[in-house]
Amino acid sequence: MTTTADSRVVIVTGAAGGVGASTVAAFRDSGARVVAVDIAATLPDLYAADEGVQTIVGDVSDPQVAESSVSAAVDGFGRLDVLVNNAAKFLLKPVLETSLQEWDDLNRINVRSTFLFSQATARVMVEQGSGSIVNLASIAGLVGSVGQASYGATKGSSIAFTRGLAIELAPHNVRVNALAPGAINTNFVRDATGDDLDSYNTLLEQIAAMHPLGRIARPSEIADAIVYLSSDAAAFITGAVLPIDGGWTAQ
Repeated sequence: MTTTADSRVVIVTGAAGGVGASTVAAFRDSGARVVAVDIAATLPDLYAADEGVQTIVGDVSDPQVAESSVSAAVDGFGRLDVLVNNAAKFLLKPVLETSLQEWDDLNRINVRSTFLFSQATARVMVEQGSGSIVNLASIAGLVGSVGQASYGATKGSSIAFTRGLAIELAPHNVRVNALAPGAINTNFVRDATGDDLDSYNTLLEQIAAMHPLGRIARPSEIADAIVYLSSDAAAFITGAVLPIDGGWTAQ
């Protein structure tokens, strides 16, 4: 079944800021309706004026939140065409300093939630005979980075899951792809450096210099790629991992 952008229904996790908020905006600009999911209590206020957005406040690692999000799409908008697994937790810390709790939290948000939302969504998409899932991975899942081994492990899992799920769902005309961004201008890096503004600015300059294009990505650039991968223009793309990294992984 071919669906136009104007009629598509999309679930976006981690929708309260950064890439998630930009992705909601990009889909709404195309006319798609969106179920926005985030643990932030401010989420409903962000989209209160937009009847084309339904909000679900909750922990994406909770199976009930995944099921409620799918129900909100199907019951509220009549169908479900796209899932964007964007919600994530970042950690910049050497493995020898990483606690078991930090490891478990990373996997709960970055890995468990992707499984839960993909499974709940795929059941609907298989019945429809169409759909697209886009997982947000990272270049940390493709190459090694200092202080990102634990985080990178979760994103490597996302990449492997993307490829395997793409093969499983291909007979049902459901596509599954992943994006592997480099650094993005969001709060991830800022949160990792705490309140030390000098450390943050220094780290940001260092990270930007590591990208051959000499800068980090804007959230809207990632959102545009998500919209593309989920669109009919990418109808023959599945199981792919697209680096959006300013040339980082080409080095």
